[in-house]
Parts: sequence; C-alpha cells; structure tokens
Amino acid sequence: MKNILITGANGQLGNEMRVLSAEHPEYTYFFTDVAELDICNEQAILDFVKANDINVIVNCAAYTAVDKAEENIGLCTRLNADAVGYLAKAAEANQAEFIQISTDYVFDGTAHVPYKETEPTCPNSVYGSTKLAGEQNALTLCTRSMVIRTAWLYSTFGNNFVKTMIRLGKERESLGVIFDQVGTPTYARDLARAIFAAIRQGVVPGVYHFSNEGVCSWYDFTKAIHRLAGITTCKVNPLHTEEYPTPAKRPHYSVLDKSKIKTTFGIEIPYWEESLGNCISQMIDEK
Repeated sequence: MKNILITGANGQLGNEMRVLSAEHPEYTYFFTDVAELDICNEQAILDFVKANDINVIVNCAAYTAVDKAEENIGLCTRLNADAVGYLAKAAEANQAEFIQISTDYVFDGTAHVPYKETEPTCPNSVYGSTKLAGEQNALTLCTRSMVIRTAWLYSTFGNNFVKTMIRLGKERESLGVIFDQVGTPTYARDLARAIFAAIRQGVVPGVYHFSNEGVCSWYDFTKAIHRLAGITTCKVNPLHTEEYPTPAKRPHYSVLDKSKIKTTFGIEIPYWEESLGNCISQMIDEK
C-alpha cells in the first residue's frame, strides 16, 4: 500500500496519471494543484507529506511557457528549481521516493545522434536552465530520486501542439510549420504508464529519457496530425527556424535515447504515430 502525491494534477501529465490511477486501485492518491498545495511553500509541502504519510511524490507541476520564461525568470526559477528542492527535501524527510519530470531543453540540440542520459547538459534557454537546476535539486536532496526527461508532450488534456494544429488546420487554408527541428512526440498517457511502471517496481535512482519511439520534424508531426484528424483542406508548408523567430531558442535536434528506461523497468514504448492516432481517436470520441 503506497500513498502517492501527484502535483500539477490539472496539467497534461497530471490528468493522464489520474486516468491511469483507476487501473491501480491498490494505491491511495493525493492529486494536487496550486489550490490544494502550493509547491512554492516549503513548509506547506513538508506538512502535507508528513500528515498524509506520502511514500511517492510525482512532480508533474512546472512553468512550461518556454518563451514567457525568458522574461519571467523569477517565477520560472521558483516553480522549476526551488519548488523541486522543497519536494525533494520533503520526500527525503519522509523516506519517500521522488519522480521529477524534466525536459529535452537541458540540451542545446546540436547533437546528431539520440541523446543518452550521460551526455553533458547545455541548456540555452531560461526554461532549460531552470529545469536543469530542478534536476540537480531532486538528485542531491533526495536519495530515492528519479528524473525523467521527456519531449514534445501532448494529450487530450490542456493546450498542446496537437490541439493547436487541429484547430488551425480547420481554420486556415495554409499553414507554415518548422521542418528543421527534429525530435519525437510524446503521448502523455504513455509517459504516465512508464511512471506507473517505476512506482510498481520501485524507483531506481538516476536520470532517464522517455519519449515515444521514432523521429520526425514539427512539419512531419503536423502532416500526421492532419491526416489522422481527417483534415484535408489545409496545405502545410515547411518553414526554416529563422522564418519563425521566438524569444527562447529551440533545440534543433532533441531525439532522446530511451534504452535505459526500457531495460531498467522492462517496458515497451509505442511508435509516435500509433500513439498520436490513439490520442486523436479519443479526442474525436469525446466530442
């Protein structure tokens, strides 16, 4: 019997954890967002973890507005770095396991082969730097910490690239999408399944990478989204990164090597397009 705290429960991943919790009724869950638990309040976290005898903390909360982060450095640091330290300390004090979700943005995207967990980090955005600081806090302040870096996250919940491309595909006759940034989409439900595998088997401390299998550009991703959503009236054109300037730099290459998490927990990871199809089918069914 484990008591599991899931922070950021109203976000994409938090909601998917809630969906999958029905498949794991043997655990007691505490789903919190800022209204129930302010993760920037160190004492509140310590008290909550102790009072509810929490055995596992899964931190799905983060400041994820990558471009706004370039201006909101203070808030971004509090949520992505300081709060992670508070959660890690509370986990350690209660001898709990801690699972921290991180990002491909800890790398600068100049590689050309999939990133392993041992690659040197080199963030070139405020978002990436604060998430890396959060990783370091997790690993140094809690001995039973596991960091999972992911990329290109989407879901039926919240706002994300898939929903935006479906909306724009229906509204516009043409659309320009970047083709020279390459990575792998991640269906948040698949990531949630991997997290549950770690909870079931017990956290093995360290850094892990998780995304779906395969590789594509944002352009390829959009073409697949439109095909699977049955959108035929919008022409998608490839754009260079410099044609779509943003305040925060994006990694040109952010493919992650998933070998470690697959072998450690004995999991299989679906191909990105299969998972995208499952997600879009669900969106259509829910309408």
